[in-house]
Amino acid sequence: MEYFTLNNGNKMPMAGIGVFMLSPEEAEKSVESVLRGGVRLVDTANAYMNEAATGRDIKKSGVAREDIYLVSKLWPTVYEKDTAVDEMLARLDTDYVDLLFLHQPTDNWREGYKNIEKAVKTGKAKAIGLSNFSQELIQEAIDTMEIKPQVVQVEAHPYFPQTELKKKLAETKMGLMAWYPLGHGDPGLIKEPVFTKLADKYHKSNAQIVLHWHIQMGFITIPGSKNPDHIRDNVDIFDFTLTNDEMVEIAKLDGTKKYYNSDNETEEKYATMHLPFETVM
Repeated sequence: MEYFTLNNGNKMPMAGIGVFMLSPEEAEKSVESVLRGGVRLVDTANAYMNEAATGRDIKKSGVAREDIYLVSKLWPTVYEKDTAVDEMLARLDTDYVDLLFLHQPTDNWREGYKNIEKAVKTGKAKAIGLSNFSQELIQEAIDTMEIKPQVVQVEAHPYFPQTELKKKLAETKMGLMAWYPLGHGDPGLIKEPVFTKLADKYHKSNAQIVLHWHIQMGFITIPGSKNPDHIRDNVDIFDFTLTNDEMVEIAKLDGTKKYYNSDNETEEKYATMHLPFETVM
């Protein structure tokens, strides 16, 4: 495993599992298995409605809590709620999360950010992240907040490598965590001839080549899967190195497509929905 050093000095694994779109039952089966298999980074969220299942997995895995890098996200409708962090921790059945994101930017994101700052000061969160925020809002957080953000989570993959944002984050030593790292499973991306050629050379799958590209780009990657074997394969990507020429060849894919295109009005409506978060059972 390789690690990214955050601008607060903490280190986080650069590869793990994301449980987006997994039911509580699916998450419960996947997370426990992969933790036993050596995966140490787990990414969930209020909105995924599987935090409680993820917390149960962590307990059942037998892996010490301090050895797991646990990530969650606050949903906009609870940004200003004083008990939001404590309720999240209760669902996860843990005393702290290693990284806590604001899930979407809405008008009250600044109040939500201040709530996470309080959580950092009381040890309930170890780092602060911004998910799906524009460069303008990221810069505002850097310039105005007491505790600077450590990680930004955005869509990133060889078709859309976030070139300009990557440069901006490097200035403040912030990490970039990629969602849709495999293009949301798009076979067109995974089966690009360049990845097929490199998979043959390095005796890896096409998906492993793409995920290793993320690591060499300096990205943190959290591919999701219901299949524990696939998840373990997704972190078996550290025993080879792509050459500079190979990275340049992959860079030619930049600009091919972006999978998620938000409409501001739709995005605002979605982000302000009151989701039925899990009850703690």
